[in-house]
Amino acid sequence: MKKMMLTAVAAMLLAACGNNEKDYDATGTFEATETTVSAEQSGTLVRFDVNEGDEIARGKEVGLTDTTQLWLKVQQMGATKAVYESQKPDKEKQLAATRQQLAKARQEEQRYRELVADGAAPSKMLDDAVSQVAVLQKQLDAQISTLNTQLSTLDSQLSTVDVQESQLRDQLQKCHIVAPVNGTVLEKYVEQGEFVAIGKPLFKMADTQQMHIRAYVTSAQLQNIRVGQQAKVFADYGDGQRKEYDGTVTWISSRSEFTPKTILTDDERADLVYALKVAVRNDGYIKIGMYGEVKFGSSLQEGE
Repeated sequence: MKKMMLTAVAAMLLAACGNNEKDYDATGTFEATETTVSAEQSGTLVRFDVNEGDEIARGKEVGLTDTTQLWLKVQQMGATKAVYESQKPDKEKQLAATRQQLAKARQEEQRYRELVADGAAPSKMLDDAVSQVAVLQKQLDAQISTLNTQLSTLDSQLSTVDVQESQLRDQLQKCHIVAPVNGTVLEKYVEQGEFVAIGKPLFKMADTQQMHIRAYVTSAQLQNIRVGQQAKVFADYGDGQRKEYDGTVTWISSRSEFTPKTILTDDERADLVYALKVAVRNDGYIKIGMYGEVKFGSSLQEGE
């Protein structure tokens, strides 16, 4: 009987000693990449379909600021373009008369040239015909230059209006509030009907599908850890309840820092530690700020 009791006590002592050994290398808290969405245009929020906890897909429109004034300006730009288009001269029609006169003057010049050669007309008549052709040619050149200048000016004005219209349409597009990433709405800062200015935060969202745990390790541990290394991550639900996930080391800090008071490392006596991140795919149970533990796998592949 005494022998059986001694055996039981020995087993309990061994179990107690075994429980004192840590089955993790580092602890930390779960984080997600957070994005704050701000207003890109000033105006009243005529629609805002955002609630905390909503899952939003990237590119989904969730709100709209008042577009009335911008739309009226776009219409004004369209009317201005129509005015400039109507002011464009019909170059060929305006030059047709002068070109016809020049063609006739050249015919007269040729006729007088033949008459003078035959001695049937004085040379002065040929000189007058040549002079008339020269005058009409200069008139035509001047008209072409004037018309080209008018067209160039109107084209420049139209280009300016096109740029202004493009700017307005870009501002109109920015009135549509869209989600920049896939994620969950964490916080909502405004309500429908409020007036918002450019840059005012509207809501905060985070990708809660791809999360990471930020943990801290000592320099002694760091020599066996590298980016890309596989690790086991445990989400701590309290009362000894944990859930295991596969993780990958994605970032290691290049500088040391003092041990955070809330973090326990493998060597609690170390004053300086290094932060790192281990990425995990969330199945919906991991929450931002939840505590977790990390167990690192082998840092080197066989043969290295």
